[in-house]
Amino acid sequence: MNSRTTLRRPARVVSAGVRYRLGVASRAIAAIAGGYGVAALSAAVLALCLPAAFGMARSEAAMTGTLTSFIVFALAVMWVFAARTALRAWSGLVVLALPLGLLLWLLLTRASQGGGA
Repeated sequence: MNSRTTLRRPARVVSAGVRYRLGVASRAIAAIAGGYGVAALSAAVLALCLPAAFGMARSEAAMTGTLTSFIVFALAVMWVFAARTALRAWSGLVVLALPLGLLLWLLLTRASQGGGA
């Protein structure tokens, strides 16, 4: 027998405890950063949409968007920790943030072209 084949090192395997801790850390980052991002996007979109949709004053629309973002942030945090996996939690936040980001971009480009919000 060759000494190289008998002295193989075992493959490094991530233990279940480490995997669990990494999943919780990933969810915590998703809850904090992703939840903040989704809440900020929703506040900005509401602040720009409410005056055009309901004739609301801009200051009231900004306040309504900001207050609503607290609810959005809380719901995002609950979603992140209720999701089955950390990957599903991240993907749920991305699925929510993409249309909000696109809508915000469209509203801002329309406002910058003189169309108003």
